[in-house]
Amino acid sequence: MRRDKAKHCFAPTQGESYARVGDGVLREKQLVRYAFIKDNQQIFSVTTMCRVLSVKPSSYYDWLSRDISEQQVHRNQCELLVKAAHSEMKERYGVDRLHAHLSKQGHNISLYMVRSIKEEHGIKCRRHKRFKVTTDSNHNKLVYDNVLDQRFDAKRPNEAWVSDITYIWTAEGWLYLAGVKDLYTKELVGYAINKRMTADLVCRALNMAIKNKRPTQGLIVHSDRGSQYCSHAYHKIIEQHKFTGSMSGKGNCYDNAPIESFWGVLKNELVYHQDYKTRFAATSDIIGYIELYYNQTRIQKGLGYRPPRQVWFDYYRQAA
Repeated sequence: MRRDKAKHCFAPTQGESYARVGDGVLREKQLVRYAFIKDNQQIFSVTTMCRVLSVKPSSYYDWLSRDISEQQVHRNQCELLVKAAHSEMKERYGVDRLHAHLSKQGHNISLYMVRSIKEEHGIKCRRHKRFKVTTDSNHNKLVYDNVLDQRFDAKRPNEAWVSDITYIWTAEGWLYLAGVKDLYTKELVGYAINKRMTADLVCRALNMAIKNKRPTQGLIVHSDRGSQYCSHAYHKIIEQHKFTGSMSGKGNCYDNAPIESFWGVLKNELVYHQDYKTRFAATSDIIGYIELYYNQTRIQKGLGYRPPRQVWFDYYRQAA
């Protein structure tokens, strides 16, 4: 019975803390295994733990006879935690967010320790490539004034949205993604994907956002001066819901910086590291990133290390 309990305790299970046996982390560093055996010898026999952890008893007792400081053991454990978390987050988190992620999991590791370990082991985030502007503003269609005027610090959800189009290459050709982002929650509240960059694309993204969030009159909907956003169909949606249209100054990408920033994150963390053979594969991957990772899971420093969807829930829970 005691042996069965030990096996159950040591068996890796999904979601366990990396400092325990979960996810096979203890198999990577002998020092951590030894420290675990030492800390739990009052509960399980040394022989059982050595057998389960694939440690030679003679090696353990040899280690025990040495004067290895607790500080070094803690450092080794922290190294495993940082490496595992870096891999778990798909190399997307910098020092601040990685530290916040580990802290929320209950690990006692300082920001300085995380930075030191990343520097010592050359642990780096995926590199960012420059964004390529695709906006065609050389037209005579109706444009809105720049009502938003780079005031990106919204005070509540559905106060202001920013929207734009980007592109993704596949072996079948280009794929275009239109997105709508809430300036308060940073959530991508609406999007549409198609092989053609048409007015219908941006209209579908905006309609999805409206359906998902049900904003009230007066919402500022900002975009650049691309011909799709100056279409009659797009303006009709804004007028129908009595929103306030807003457009960037001609050729000024900084007026739409928040959504440009999202495109950079999407491409840096996902698209640039893939080689899509089909548009379907790219579409599935991007939707999964938006719905399951970016909106639901990815913590952001500017949101108090919370994901966008959590910010939305927190706001309305407090308002209730």
